[in-house]
Amino acid sequence: MREVREGRYTASRCTVSGMRILLNRRFRARLLGGVAVLTLALALAGCGADNAPASGTPATETLPAAEKGGRMVKSGDTVSVHYRGTLDDGTEFDSSRGREPLSFTVGSGQVIPGFDDAVMGLKVGDKNTVRVEPARAYGERRPDLVILFPPAQALGGLKAGDHVKLSNGQAAVVLNVDASGVTVDANHMLAGKALTFEVELVSIK
Repeated sequence: MREVREGRYTASRCTVSGMRILLNRRFRARLLGGVAVLTLALALAGCGADNAPASGTPATETLPAAEKGGRMVKSGDTVSVHYRGTLDDGTEFDSSRGREPLSFTVGSGQVIPGFDDAVMGLKVGDKNTVRVEPARAYGERRPDLVILFPPAQALGGLKAGDHVKLSNGQAAVVLNVDASGVTVDANHMLAGKALTFEVELVSIK
């Protein structure tokens, strides 16, 4: 755990909303004002960022499921997939069922590396199930991202379990509040976990 003694690292509350857990989840560790933080391109669960898929890809020919052929997914293809993600104990942490398929460009860093792996070589209509280790998902948990903010630098009224956004934009969850200050965890909630994905390729461009 790292204690923050200098700098303005105040936090603001945010609410947990529906999430597309996969898009833009590349970890980029960097040092900012003496505190190691993660830059997450997509919204961490809640905290006000846009959870919609990236848009603006130039229009190209799309092969729908009804026209399944011999073309296989390769790096650089833009694909749409339905998926379901579960933990080793069977807990479902995300699913696209009941909403639009997830669209992304393979190999562009828009999804975790293990999800790119899951669709490589598929044809439209194909299904695949893969188990992704932390190294190809959200990495291992990092103790340096558990941070203690002294009382003078923390919002009042916080309690364990609250989701907050740090002043640098990083999302975190409150672990503990006591006389020493507020302890928050800025690790991704799926860090250190193996993830199983069931995917179905809907279209390919």
